[in-house]
Amino acid sequence: MTDLYDRALKVIPGGVNSPVRAMKAVGLEEPLFVARGEGAYLEDVEGRRFVDWVLSWGPLIFGHADPETVDVVVAAAREGTTFGTATEREVELAEEIVAAVPSVELVRLVSSGTEAAMTALRLARAATGREPFVRFRGNYHGHADPFLSEAGSGVRTLGLEAGGEGRVVDYNDLDAVEREVDGAACVFVEPVAGNMGVVPPADGFLEGLRRLCDASGALLVFDEVITGFRVARGGAQERYGVLPDLTVLGKIVGGGLPLAAFGGRGELMERLAPAGDVYQAGTLSGNPLATAAGLSVLRRLTPRVYEALEAKGRRLDALADYGRFERVGAMATLFADDYPALFRHLLGRGIYLAPSQNEAMFLSTVHGDDEIDRTVEAVAEFSA
Repeated sequence: MTDLYDRALKVIPGGVNSPVRAMKAVGLEEPLFVARGEGAYLEDVEGRRFVDWVLSWGPLIFGHADPETVDVVVAAAREGTTFGTATEREVELAEEIVAAVPSVELVRLVSSGTEAAMTALRLARAATGREPFVRFRGNYHGHADPFLSEAGSGVRTLGLEAGGEGRVVDYNDLDAVEREVDGAACVFVEPVAGNMGVVPPADGFLEGLRRLCDASGALLVFDEVITGFRVARGGAQERYGVLPDLTVLGKIVGGGLPLAAFGGRGELMERLAPAGDVYQAGTLSGNPLATAAGLSVLRRLTPRVYEALEAKGRRLDALADYGRFERVGAMATLFADDYPALFRHLLGRGIYLAPSQNEAMFLSTVHGDDEIDRTVEAVAEFSA
């Protein structure tokens, strides 16, 4: 046990501030302590360098320590780190989101995906006057109580039995949704599952959810914390052409800093205080450092960026020669029979995947041919 992990165990539960960092699920006794990141690489406290396919779980679409993002954050910090009042940049970021995401007419900025999902559910319940809601096994919407049972991400990785609410059905199973949707406030879904590995929606699945919600009076809520601005500028709803009533966003909208958002149709969002009767508040919502980072990133997400990411993705598709491989845009998963062994093999060759089969790989603009080919070759070596 390293001294740093020993110190962490004395002051932090389990030695980590988010459970999946513990790495016990991949057969390691202690977490990876990172000292710095640059471009497509991480460097740990022992000086080892790794090609990083996690990218802080997705937001770093321009890589670690992206110079433009760093510059705007430093400049913003010199003006003040937090004000607890309205700023021009939060209006500008909201304008960027509304312009990009097809279904969003009004948007509220918050500090985390958990907070955004929790409030979107509260709003759906208030708007419909209903309490039950439908969600999907293996989807993950943060750690608020209603979403935890049979959830994906770290809950599934650690094999935890967590309490929760909701009528839980299988992803891509429209018949199950049809049986459960009557009387529901909403159907809450990752339009592309990213927390049980990347699982695309089956043909007609999202369209079917829209139809069932319209028929039953339930709202359709897309959790695009992962897919937003990653599978397309307008998220999965742009890519698949299905518009939800409410959308939850995170990761990239903060440019690598803590920021998330939820938005939707104007008449629904106007129910939020102070315009309406659904309360939500946060001192750090729209934090000036996070909005500066978010604006820097979103304003550079041009069609050429997505074309480049897709080209990189096609090169990464070579992983399909070595197992079940799923990719949607700039997020992907290689499913392995013995994922812990694969993880340890790659880590030993300087390649860092998520320490869980349930998480995605994330492409960035700074992953080049060398990093992709090196990863494919290391997987081929493992599979030989």
